[in-house]
Amino acid sequence: MDFEEQRRNLVARLKAEGIIISPSVEKAMLTVPREEFVWAGLESQAYVDAPLPISDTAQTISAPHMVAIMLEKLDIKPGMTVLEVGTGSGYNAALIAELVGLEGKVVSIELIPKLAEFATSNLSKTGYGQRVQVIHADGSFGYPRGQEAVYDRICVTAASASIPNELVNQLKPGGIMLLPVGGPFAQRLVRIFKDDRGEVFRETLDWVSFVPLRRGDVK
Repeated sequence: MDFEEQRRNLVARLKAEGIIISPSVEKAMLTVPREEFVWAGLESQAYVDAPLPISDTAQTISAPHMVAIMLEKLDIKPGMTVLEVGTGSGYNAALIAELVGLEGKVVSIELIPKLAEFATSNLSKTGYGQRVQVIHADGSFGYPRGQEAVYDRICVTAASASIPNELVNQLKPGGIMLLPVGGPFAQRLVRIFKDDRGEVFRETLDWVSFVPLRRGDVK
């Protein structure tokens, strides 16, 4: 079975399970080749619905069903400006690029140099190098640090013990942020809404399990 057929089968299964709902997320997941974003030697597992390790970094590329859930909850539209915290392999950033289209903008921040380099390479070879800006920095401060009301959507792909105020401040009125909040082994997926007056509302969703959000000096 070739990768394209495996991709179609996975998307069909996630759609049948009610995980993929919108035509836009379905199209994005049918378009982006996950096999190009996994670590070398794991290509045969690219369409297994499970997280996969990324080299020796103790980080993973999230399971496809979790990626789809987060994209559906974010409700990303064409033309939006989106911040991703935790680039990882670059797979999720490529999907977001598909959702925002050529008129949108994707900024993705990664603290670990090896992952920033890996994601940049993966995005470049798959045609997303000019559509996703990968920044090597501490994503818990957002980007640029201290600036407010920059992003329509913020997607955090690692678990935080609390909701970083810097990220909330960088969310535009009418914006949505999604992040796992909790301890190192289990978290609740939390969706943050900022209304047109700038008031912030929080919605707690399902239990999830993500690697911890790393903070600290960039090395």
